[in-house]
Amino acid sequence: MILERPTSAEPKVRAPLPPVAEWQAAIAPYQEPSTWRAFVQIADTLGPLALLWYLMSLALSVSLWLAIPLAVIAGVLLVRVFIIFHDCGHGSFFRSRLANDVTGFVAGMLTFTPYYLWRWQHAQHHATAGHLDQRGTGDVWTMTVQEYLEASRWKRFAYRLARNPFVLFVIAPLYLFVIRQRIPSSRASPRERHSVWWMNLAVGGMVAALGLWLGFVPYLVLQLVAIGVAGATGVWLFYVQHQFEDAYWDRAEDWDYTAAALEGSSFYELPRVLRWCSGNIGFHHIHHLSPRVPNYNLERCHRSARMFAEVEPLTLLRSLKSLRLHLWDEGLRRLVSFRHARRARRRAEREDLDAPPEGRSRAPAGEPRDRGPLPPNTTGSAS
Repeated sequence: MILERPTSAEPKVRAPLPPVAEWQAAIAPYQEPSTWRAFVQIADTLGPLALLWYLMSLALSVSLWLAIPLAVIAGVLLVRVFIIFHDCGHGSFFRSRLANDVTGFVAGMLTFTPYYLWRWQHAQHHATAGHLDQRGTGDVWTMTVQEYLEASRWKRFAYRLARNPFVLFVIAPLYLFVIRQRIPSSRASPRERHSVWWMNLAVGGMVAALGLWLGFVPYLVLQLVAIGVAGATGVWLFYVQHQFEDAYWDRAEDWDYTAAALEGSSFYELPRVLRWCSGNIGFHHIHHLSPRVPNYNLERCHRSARMFAEVEPLTLLRSLKSLRLHLWDEGLRRLVSFRHARRARRRAEREDLDAPPEGRSRAPAGEPRDRGPLPPNTTGSAS
């Protein structure tokens, strides 16, 4: 997101990127895991989470409604648990691979996420973030303006439905964490597929134990509230990390790793309490430069070098405006709204009417006209 802000009708003009060797040298000291920081983070996350479930058990003796606000707070803490899980998947939380894998499995059980399968899928996200020709794994479904205008009515309807805030931040997270992640991917290796079944057994054991303790109906209500809050918050954070007006997308021949990190991954400027709850993941530009930087080092890394200070922050207010941006305009090189696409269609239709008869499109009225072949792999998933 290092840029000179353009006018609304002009493509973005971006500032020069720092040399790879320069940012690698700046990041290197912060890639070293800290055992004591990791244990402190586990203690100040899992300790309050366990206390909240104990308080919920006491509240249930009075009323389920008294326990639900505690479940909401537990859901916020689960976001921090997921960041621990996330860092373990990158091998950055502890020095020890075994410690990362054990901690990652336990955190995955608490967040209903299979550790090895998620690690494999998330690695693909890091390798292809901002790559227009490799959308579809671990990202939010994003179409270009041209693709949207050329799509059938049903595909445009499905896309608009998938980008609807209620679907994206309420229905999709519950489906993803409760249902979708219980099913192995056919494209994954045997270890990743088997990890789903092992995680399902672990989650089933946890559900049985807590259900026997709290009562199955109260527990399921409270767990769904907590997972719903955590899922909605997590999907929102993931959304604004790559879905903002001045983001970065390029085709294969122009795609650049440094640009995808510094321009295509947001620096989400949050209040300190929200930075704590989200495990500093708002410093996402640093994370995409090097996933080996653990979350407890991200802020210090960002503040250590001038090149990172030049990254324009995404504020809470500006992030809300991202909700109306849905399509990537390859000409303007920015995310735009559906209204922008409708204007582009009307402009193209006017130009078509002004063209000589032999140059006009023969597409039926209301159907998208042919503007050339679509690029491969144009669809993604909102997971």
